Amino acid sequence: MARQPVPKVMRQGNLAPWLYLLPSLLIMGFFIVYPMINTIALSFRNKDGTESAATTCVTNRPCWGIFENYHYALTAELDTTSFRSFWSSFWQSSYGNTLKWIVFMVSGTVGIGLGIAMLADRVKYEAVAKSIIFMPMAVSFVGAGIIWKFMYDYGTQQVQIGLLNSIITSFGGEPVAFLSTPQVNMAALIVVGVWIWTGFCMTILAASLKSVPEEIIEAARVDGATELTIFWRILVPIIMPTIIVVITTMVINVLKLFDIVYVMTGGNFGTDVIANRMYTEMYVNFNVGRGTAVAVVLIVVIIPFVYLNVRRFMAQEAIR
Repeated sequence: MARQPVPKVMRQGNLAPWLYLLPSLLIMGFFIVYPMINTIALSFRNKDGTESAATTCVTNRPCWGIFENYHYALTAELDTTSFRSFWSSFWQSSYGNTLKWIVFMVSGTVGIGLGIAMLADRVKYEAVAKSIIFMPMAVSFVGAGIIWKFMYDYGTQQVQIGLLNSIITSFGGEPVAFLSTPQVNMAALIVVGVWIWTGFCMTILAASLKSVPEEIIEAARVDGATELTIFWRILVPIIMPTIIVVITTMVINVLKLFDIVYVMTGGNFGTDVIANRMYTEMYVNFNVGRGTAVAVVLIVVIIPFVYLNVRRFMAQEAIR
């Protein structure tokens, strides 16, 4: 059979695809690439970007030259006089607080999301149950922060308008300043993050659980495996690639965390995180150099997790 000629419109050459992409590339270059390059350049300048950051060095103190803003970003919150003081100051710094968010929020959202995905799969009204759990994702983070700020409200008067303190005082207890008490406030903020993001993790993990062949599970039950054994020895290993993607995605979300902390505490009372510190340096202290240095540090920390996600995605596409 004679081969059909290729239509002229399909013979566009190697340049044509790039011409189609050109508008998108120009927009990305202007709104993403240029600001990124400008941010890095400003991180080596003083507070108003007029001179080198080396001019901000203080006499008789360690100076990193043009990297002085990074010196400030990495060490200003830390007490380096001894290892013990360094360790203590680290956990009170924005870096230590961010690490707390990563550990507790990621484990909370992924663990609870996986548990709900398993349980929701066995109830009659699965769609309704999942919709209720996912509903907080429809609320803006600022809105969620305001809602929970009312929940945690601490009144100095006899009447408590905060829901939690109203419940505590109704049982004869003393009201708790959830947002201004150290350690308690971090836990209170992380609860808000878990409340918002658990639905997201549940949805992704539930879809992955649905893809597990039923024959494998039935064969395990015939062999006498318990539900707990099936979960840990069969389901978790099979969906582990999805779990890793969800974990890395949640880590990225936590590293970018700003809204909840800003709305509920403003970073005060020992709740500051990296993104909130960047905002404070930029728009409260009006120090562009230090603010952009913190931003670059945040980008550098995020890049490995983005790389892991992209690599995992490419590996899955290769299998398909």
